[in-house]
Amino acid sequence: MDFALWMVIVGVLLMAMAMSGSVLRRLPLSTSMLYVGVGLLIGEGGLDLMRFGLFDHITFLERAAEIAVIVSLFSCGLKLKLPLRDPRWWLSLRLAVVSMLVTVALVAVVGVYGLGLAWGAAVLLGAVLAPTDPVLASDVQVREPGDRDRLRFALTSEAGLNDGTAFPFVMLGLGLLGLHEIGEWGWKWWAVDVLWAVPAGLGIGAVLGVLTGQLILYLRVRHRTAVGLEEFLTLGLIALSYGVALLAKGYGFLAVFAAAYALQLTASRRGLGAELAAAARAAPDRDAGHNRKDQDATASMEPSIDAEHPAVDPERAPEHMTHEVLTFTEQLERIGEVALVIVVGAMLWQVTLHPHVFWFVPLLFLVIRPLSVAIGLWGSDTGPRQRALIGWFGIRGIGSIYYLYYALNHGLVNPEATILVETVLV
Repeated sequence: MDFALWMVIVGVLLMAMAMSGSVLRRLPLSTSMLYVGVGLLIGEGGLDLMRFGLFDHITFLERAAEIAVIVSLFSCGLKLKLPLRDPRWWLSLRLAVVSMLVTVALVAVVGVYGLGLAWGAAVLLGAVLAPTDPVLASDVQVREPGDRDRLRFALTSEAGLNDGTAFPFVMLGLGLLGLHEIGEWGWKWWAVDVLWAVPAGLGIGAVLGVLTGQLILYLRVRHRTAVGLEEFLTLGLIALSYGVALLAKGYGFLAVFAAAYALQLTASRRGLGAELAAAARAAPDRDAGHNRKDQDATASMEPSIDAEHPAVDPERAPEHMTHEVLTFTEQLERIGEVALVIVVGAMLWQVTLHPHVFWFVPLLFLVIRPLSVAIGLWGSDTGPRQRALIGWFGIRGIGSIYYLYYALNHGLVNPEATILVETVLV
């Protein structure tokens, strides 16, 4: 499609969403459903303005989905203000580990005996479809950092954790297909892909999040510097935590989520405002010990920051930092959602509707997901209604697109490739 025409379509869509957002929020549908419709409309079966084959630009789709997911995971982490000792985190772990394991296992069994896949491809299909999506599920997640609704917290934390905990099973599926080294009897998979990569990702992200939060607040309150440019702070922490985790052979998705959670937890720590205020009062005059001439030259180049500015006020600085970072992250999240879901809608014209999709898709959403949630939350204090709602809101989306195209870029070939791509897209 011509670039200018693409820009017109995107411009019209974004302006329409901006002007009709309040109306759409009252309708029983999500914005993602509208984006899929736009993709279908401009695809080859509609106005034929954009053609996107199932195996075209697989590297681009992997990277685009990867960026969208890590931005959304960062947003999830910023919204979860509950401390780790809160018992609601046990629900998150049950959903992200037990329920996900059950989902992978059930999908794999159906893949082998219902779709005729080899065990490696079936496990891979289960891993691709097991994690709930942090991008498309944002409408039913925690609305703001102070939101302590049990249902929304469970859905948000599950989406933040299981996009990382699904990765070992993606690697296991690739290993069973001979596309990844898992060692004899899977020892390397256990040692590297499970026992090392999961805690390494969480630990690296947590350390970087804490250090970043403390450093930024120290510079702002004590020296009135590092004020503004929260966009750079956001992108920098996302890139740093993700990159360091990958270099250390950890899971970057978990690192980004942990970095955001640690950042806001550091900023929201009880008594932090009072500590910052006391430190600021006890600090010597920031001009002392400096050469007056050098100080005047510096002051002439930098705008002065009012002591009442919320970014440098000891009591308000932590909340201000978290709010600004979250606002920018949510804007990036929406942009990524628009671009990728439109592409998915256009790609659906390339999908052959094999008979199995008409029973497999309902089976996934109406049987496998609710059953996995029921097993994962068995014995917890959640009521039947909450379990039913959590089971229903097991939204799949951009995370599954990422894992799918990650597998394609790592050597997945036909006939398994076509079956997996068409099944996941539907």
